[in-house]
Amino acid sequence: MQALRINWLFKNDVGFYLIAALFLVTFSFLFFICDSSIQKIICFLFLGYFVYLLLKKYRVSVKILVLLVTLFFSFAFFNKDINSFNLDKTSQIRIYPDQVKVKDSYLTGIGHVKNGTILLNGKVTQAQEELIKKGLPIMLSQINGESGMVEPATNIGEFDYRRYYAAKKINQRIKFTSTQMNIASVSFIDKLHQLRFILQNYFKTMPQLLGFFASELILGENSAQENQELLNNYRNLGVIHLLSISGLHVGLYVWIISTLCFYLKMTDEETFLVCMLVLLLGIFLSNGQAGFVRASISYCLGKICKFKGYRVAKIDLLGLTGILHLLVVPRLFMATGAILSYVLALGLQLTDKFNEIKQSILLNLLLTPLLLLFFYQVNLLTVLFNMLVVPYFNWIVIPLTFINLIIFPFIKNLAPLFEQILELGEKVISQLSQTKWGLITFGQMNWWQCISLLIITLCLIIALREKTEWKFSPKKISISISLLYLIFFSMIHFPLYGQVTFIDVGQGDSILITTPFPRRVYMIDTGGKLNFSGKKLTPQINRITIPFLKSQGISRIDGVFVSHQDADHVGDLGPLLEQVQVKKLYMAKGLINNPSFQRRINNRIKYTKLVELLAGTQIKEPRIVFNVVYPYLPGEGKNEDSLSLYFRLANKNWLFTGDLGREGESEIMQKMNLPVDYFKLGHHGSKTSSKPEFLHAINPKLVFISAGRKNRFGHPHQETLDTLTNQRIPWVSTQDCGMISWYYGGMQSPKFSYFLKRGKR
Repeated sequence: MQALRINWLFKNDVGFYLIAALFLVTFSFLFFICDSSIQKIICFLFLGYFVYLLLKKYRVSVKILVLLVTLFFSFAFFNKDINSFNLDKTSQIRIYPDQVKVKDSYLTGIGHVKNGTILLNGKVTQAQEELIKKGLPIMLSQINGESGMVEPATNIGEFDYRRYYAAKKINQRIKFTSTQMNIASVSFIDKLHQLRFILQNYFKTMPQLLGFFASELILGENSAQENQELLNNYRNLGVIHLLSISGLHVGLYVWIISTLCFYLKMTDEETFLVCMLVLLLGIFLSNGQAGFVRASISYCLGKICKFKGYRVAKIDLLGLTGILHLLVVPRLFMATGAILSYVLALGLQLTDKFNEIKQSILLNLLLTPLLLLFFYQVNLLTVLFNMLVVPYFNWIVIPLTFINLIIFPFIKNLAPLFEQILELGEKVISQLSQTKWGLITFGQMNWWQCISLLIITLCLIIALREKTEWKFSPKKISISISLLYLIFFSMIHFPLYGQVTFIDVGQGDSILITTPFPRRVYMIDTGGKLNFSGKKLTPQINRITIPFLKSQGISRIDGVFVSHQDADHVGDLGPLLEQVQVKKLYMAKGLINNPSFQRRINNRIKYTKLVELLAGTQIKEPRIVFNVVYPYLPGEGKNEDSLSLYFRLANKNWLFTGDLGREGESEIMQKMNLPVDYFKLGHHGSKTSSKPEFLHAINPKLVFISAGRKNRFGHPHQETLDTLTNQRIPWVSTQDCGMISWYYGGMQSPKFSYFLKRGKR
């Protein structure tokens, strides 16, 4: 009876397992991802369609369908809630040295508790650092510090670490100030972590590129800070997938092992067992990367079916792989990498009848909606760059990396030669990337736009594959796809609305101002992290402002206004000028002579025009006029010289005064009468700015505070908040709301949008 049931599983029509997998994928989206009513309705519609196909086309028993749903719900319900962790004196956390990093006596990584996994960071002593370097499991006890939730994204376009770690069943973090460390007992799993730690250190001893590729291809990790330029080059060319552990690596491992086993005269079954053990080790070493796991499961299922004589179509093998993967990891499709991996695998199955060029074009067309949903840009020449870079990667990078892995402990003299070859290849890739040929900053596609294009693109691929006489021919479908892209692109790049957005850059200021079509883009200050350590830091603009601009489809700024030279206002000006074309750079007269400011823009000004301003000047731009209301005299770019701007949009008056102090406010009040609707509070809400008399004179309807959470200055000061309360002036802060946006135009009344929550007081 059991044999009959198993045989039944492998005797369904082609496509059964794929539809069953899509059914469960939709359930997982509904269970873990959907957060709006319309998204849930769409999921229910898809579920209904898949149920109809399973019951009518594939004649699946209702019992089988119920069993499938029950299995998923059982696993999903078990994974629905992420266990919480309460830090107290009895708390103990186990850490594996391969899952933490220590730099400048500061530890970051993940730790393990009875209930699950948490993020860790904190200062360690030199003795504790040496203990971690031994590569043994360590138990933390007597932990002093604070625990909290993983911080979410606070800006549009910003990478959401809370969602990322939620996919890994992590929702808490601990920042410790002191802890006791002791070596823990060693188990088999600990030895595997020790192996991974040894490999990490082994790769660090290699030349940079060889170590980077070895770490990417074996462990699925890299030091993004040290190799960010290299990663950006691959991303700009649209070939970043080459650096992901995927089916390519599974195929390589299987080929090497099978070849060795053939010469050892092992049977197919014995070879399969060896391959399976190696792949299991590879899954562990790669931290369970979705692409590697998918390819490994597919290989194992394919071999089992071959041994048992079951005939399963490749597309159903992918479906069965997805079902098993989802049952083990119900949160699988919360991860971007998993979605891209499975969509690419599906595309490969559907396009296997086409020639290489046509297949490449269709695969890129299928992935483009997802790339625009997650990364906001696409390269139109990706097919060409794939044809150039893939052979280099497959025939030079991978062989040299793996040869060096084997011989490096014995023959180190060849490593410099290999490194020079890779440097030459990466130099060519870098030069191609810098041309930005084919690279389009499209903007962020909405989820419904993405789904629409995915469905229509799949219809196109199926129509071309099956050559079916549909009512709509492939030509008509292609035209529809082109029109949709054109419409979505126009909606982003030629908007009917404008905005004033306070970007949450932490302790600093950065405001984006755009006008409706024809869109003009301006920015007041860029933000910048205050650096008290004296060490080189990665510009925060790379993870906050640049992704936000890309999500808006912005690749050029018409004007950047610099209020003064403090790092929290202008610290990221240099990186902005390097990555985004800026037409004009405005500043108060005298700032250009400040040595600190000169260093920020040195060698970064190419086609940008520098414009100095004083009070009384007007910058007349299309759809907006900026009035300079301070300073009256040239200065050195200090707080008291802050460039202050006044402008009007949609019948609302805005005032921005940078870090201007009370004396400057008094001077403005004496010389000008400025009715203000919206005012950015001076100096992040410090008690040294925005005196009561000035607030009373301008009488704003709403005040904005841009300040970092738990900043060391205590901004906004309570004295300032008391003044606002006494004058009954409502206020909102980026500390509470994250990014704050005001949208106007588009035949609608102006409205505010708060990224995190409504923090209006």
